[in-house]
Amino acid sequence: MSIESAAELYVHAMAIEREAAERYGEFAARMADQGNEELASVFGKLAGFESEHVKTLQRRTDGVALPRLAADYSWLDAGAPETAAHDLIFRLLTPRQALAIALQAEKRARAFFQHVQRDATDPALRALAKEMAAEEGEHIDLLDHALARAHDPFVDWASVFEAPGTVQR
Repeated sequence: MSIESAAELYVHAMAIEREAAERYGEFAARMADQGNEELASVFGKLAGFESEHVKTLQRRTDGVALPRLAADYSWLDAGAPETAAHDLIFRLLTPRQALAIALQAEKRARAFFQHVQRDATDPALRALAKEMAAEEGEHIDLLDHALARAHDPFVDWASVFEAPGTVQR
């Protein structure tokens, strides 16, 4: 995908940020439902950051004619009709899985902005993409830190019992 103008970059960035804010809000609610207030707070903060990014982008583009986008930025709902419903996925989601999904989404967003930065011929567009990539980098750092601190309550007992020296024959 080639981004040729600031207006195109802004519309893509707003779509990415809106989707992230919505999903992080869902993750926060899920973690709160599980009694994990620490991660509910992390995801709540991320949802707030993303919502603020959307507001900032909207202010920057006030009066700018923005192109329309297809719905390309859905994390969980873009699959075929026979795929698992996202409410089921959220019920089965562990804290580490939620963090891993969020981390990968932030990395994809940063990679998108870095791609625009590398390919843009307009210095202003390059600078804008660099700024947006840096914001995603801040989110990646936060998620890396949270992931390092999160424990996974589920143990893969099959792998424990199949470890060398643990199976009696």
